[in-house]
Amino acid sequence: MERNNVVLVDENDNAIAEMEKLVAHEQGRLHRAFSVFIFNDNGELLLQQRASHKYHGAGLWTNTCCSHPQWGETVALGAEERLNYEMGMECDLKLVYSFIYNERVENNLTEHELDYVFVGYSDQCPVLNKDEVQDYKWMNADETLSDIKNNPSHYTVWFKQVFPELLSKINS
Repeated sequence: MERNNVVLVDENDNAIAEMEKLVAHEQGRLHRAFSVFIFNDNGELLLQQRASHKYHGAGLWTNTCCSHPQWGETVALGAEERLNYEMGMECDLKLVYSFIYNERVENNLTEHELDYVFVGYSDQCPVLNKDEVQDYKWMNADETLSDIKNNPSHYTVWFKQVFPELLSKINS
């Protein structure tokens, strides 16, 4: 289930065109994305460490899974399928919010995404797709926030933005 294309959108999420994923990141074009956060019954977040061969964010820790819905695919279906593809997990996901961010990342790339943030709850043990994920860990929110503060270079740019905002939304 390679996702080599992204859906370019305007700021109101109207689909404009389809573009090869790397080109969209090279040109900094706004496109749809999703970020999935899975919590267990202990309130711990399942983090993944991105595979070391990724063209950006390689080896960094981030949310449970993230990717890009494909043309004609709903964001929710893309998120469910990608969770299964990357982490070997299935659970109900709830859309919490969406936001737009625009950040430079390594290798002269730009993450300019309309990111839909989903939450799910599961105690399943992940079965990693080693082409996508090299490791995982469960961490409570306070530990995660502290580690982001003390070791920001260990985390993806989007995760550092999304996680504190997500916590404020689900804990209010």
